[in-house]
Amino acid sequence: MPDVIVVGAGHNGLVAACYLARAGLDVLVVEQSEKPGGGARTDETVPGYRFDTHSVAHNIINMTNIPSELRLQEAGLEYVEMDPFATAIFEDGQIVRFHRDVEKTVESIRTVSLADAHAYRGLMHDAWPLVGAAVAGIDIGGTKAYQARMLPGRAASYIWALTRHGGISGVVALLLQPYERLLRSRLKTDWTRAPISAFAAHASASPREPGTAFFALWQAAYHRYGQWHARGGAQGLTDALVRRLDSYGGHVRVSAPVARIIAPYGRVRGVELEGGERIPAAAAVTAIEPRAALLELLDPPLFGPVADGLRAAHRRNAVQMLVHLAVDRLPAYPHARPGDHAGLQSFVDSLDAMVAGFASAENRRLPGDPVPTYAFTTSALDGTLAPPGHHTVYLACPSAPFDLEGGWAAQREGFAERMIDTVEKRAPGFRSTIQGMAIRTPDQMAAELRWPGVHPMHLDITLDQLGWMRPTRELGSHATPVRGLFITGAGTSPMAGIAGSPGRAAAKALLARHGPRGSRGGA
Repeated sequence: MPDVIVVGAGHNGLVAACYLARAGLDVLVVEQSEKPGGGARTDETVPGYRFDTHSVAHNIINMTNIPSELRLQEAGLEYVEMDPFATAIFEDGQIVRFHRDVEKTVESIRTVSLADAHAYRGLMHDAWPLVGAAVAGIDIGGTKAYQARMLPGRAASYIWALTRHGGISGVVALLLQPYERLLRSRLKTDWTRAPISAFAAHASASPREPGTAFFALWQAAYHRYGQWHARGGAQGLTDALVRRLDSYGGHVRVSAPVARIIAPYGRVRGVELEGGERIPAAAAVTAIEPRAALLELLDPPLFGPVADGLRAAHRRNAVQMLVHLAVDRLPAYPHARPGDHAGLQSFVDSLDAMVAGFASAENRRLPGDPVPTYAFTTSALDGTLAPPGHHTVYLACPSAPFDLEGGWAAQREGFAERMIDTVEKRAPGFRSTIQGMAIRTPDQMAAELRWPGVHPMHLDITLDQLGWMRPTRELGSHATPVRGLFITGAGTSPMAGIAGSPGRAAAKALLARHGPRGSRGGA
């Protein structure tokens, strides 16, 4: 009988399991899919070619000390920096490169707009203290010694942010803006507005959504902390976590979908799998969408004001649609330079196009042409993903509707072709390089991972659902009203993305209630 059952083997569930097992608890992770990973998986979706099925670039987890605390490099995790972290390819052939180094980026912008070059430098300078303060909130749950070492720098970030933006009222006024307003007020042209919006759209939030300005300010984080590719794909992170969990004595069981979390009289007693098997345990951590965990799987389900607040948590209809393309050469952008395929390649020509795409998605319609699209070609950095001389192209539209009028079945191929057309206009001859294709529609991805709404962040990342208020203020501590039940995952505090912080925080919350048995594997 395990001490703790973790429901869901996404990266946050595995991080939580590692910390719990390291503390001496007997931990079992149950995963409904045939392999662990959740949103951090890499699969051969086209024969002979391996693609990340959801997340591609990892930056947030590399802002934390989780990889070093869990010694993930020793477990096989290797990150390769993506620099430039973004390259904007416009339909007229113009290219703007966003390097880790701000001044190199400014020089690239200067070739298209002197005014924008100066404006971009100023925006990044203003964003840095806010990013520093946010990272302090992300990197929670480390050891007391680590927190003590970080305290002076974090305090300086908070003070700098307040000073730079006119105190608390200035910071609040800034963060309440939509990122469309921020970009239009601070930058001069779409040479910079459009590619920044392509990155900001990863949050699945419309540029006109109030309280989203920080998604554009987050651009400064890529300059400060970099953008990273896990060798072998996102699966490299998952595999390292599974190895580390195994070294601590924990276990992962796949193809084990949970039918219910058994909690009579307000106390966890274990889980029941869909086949009827019961696994007893005195504690559980759910690493899936929190509403599905607490309102559907939990038996009896959560009720009362806490449940009502969770039921009211929200997510928009705009999500990602993916097309995996196996190609015999990288997209041939006119005027390309070595390195242009290292990071995200933006094919968004205007901020207006991104605004229109999200508006269409919220109205259950497909975006118009040119489809807001970006690409990752990580095989340019990692030869393990494709046969020699061949490459992978991961195409994504960040403003596709989950709930589509008329359904996806009749429209998937046509929309994928329109996304390919967007690339073809920037890389003539691209279509002739395609050797194979896998289309991943939102409804397909939702069914594959039992992922309600297939929102990449589970729930919207808005000011009312961020930090200690994620998914709600009452559940922001990762503990629930049910004794022995804790929550983690992208829909929990402090934020979503490939971070690991929610997993570590949930483990710390459980250990604070139940106590460790004795540390394994060092601090």
